[in-house]
Amino acid sequence: MSQVENMTTVCADECCAPPALVLPLRSSDREALIREAFKLEWLTIGWMSVEATVALASGIAAGSLVLVAFGLDSVIELASAGALIWRLTVELRRGQTFSESAEQLASRIAGGLLFALAAYITIAALWSLWTRQGEAFSWPGFIVALVAIPSMRYLARRKIAIADKIGSRALRADAMEAVTCGWLSAVVVVSLAAQWAFGAWWIDGVGSLAIVWLLVKEGREAWSNKECGCG
Repeated sequence: MSQVENMTTVCADECCAPPALVLPLRSSDREALIREAFKLEWLTIGWMSVEATVALASGIAAGSLVLVAFGLDSVIELASAGALIWRLTVELRRGQTFSESAEQLASRIAGGLLFALAAYITIAALWSLWTRQGEAFSWPGFIVALVAIPSMRYLARRKIAIADKIGSRALRADAMEAVTCGWLSAVVVVSLAAQWAFGAWWIDGVGSLAIVWLLVKEGREAWSNKECGCG
């Protein structure tokens, strides 16, 4: 099974399935899960820092819209991971006390950023297609996007599993950003590979537009504070 198919499995089998029944956890078990989620968020920050830097730098150098969009999405995920670390820290220090208003505000901010990113990509892609301007192939961008596919699959699966056990909508929403990042990685890989193989000037513009529906979908779910990104 390919990595792209694996990412589909994460969304189809885990996200779109009915939320698992949250059983009462012993305080020690819950704390262990919170600490694992905490480590996952720090791992996310580490990888997203590399991903954002490489994608943005190589995307700007190559004039690639898909890479720039990929890098900007990574920046958004960095912000999301930072918010989750704050929430997890609150629970570790004070117990099970998540702030619902803070979660909703953070979700709306993330949703607004995703809508803005979708608008930017749409305008830039249409301009690229109108002016018939392509982009140069970027090996660093291609490699980081390729590595991101299995990385995002792992992070998404673990975050979803923990979110279901502790009943955290915020962590589940963060996991869905990892799922979306996996899809964006696949779009980047396919777009760059096709451009390298065939040299078609329109590949970057079309590939960028393929990302927009993912960003709008995720943005709507973040804005409405939904738990699952497949509904």
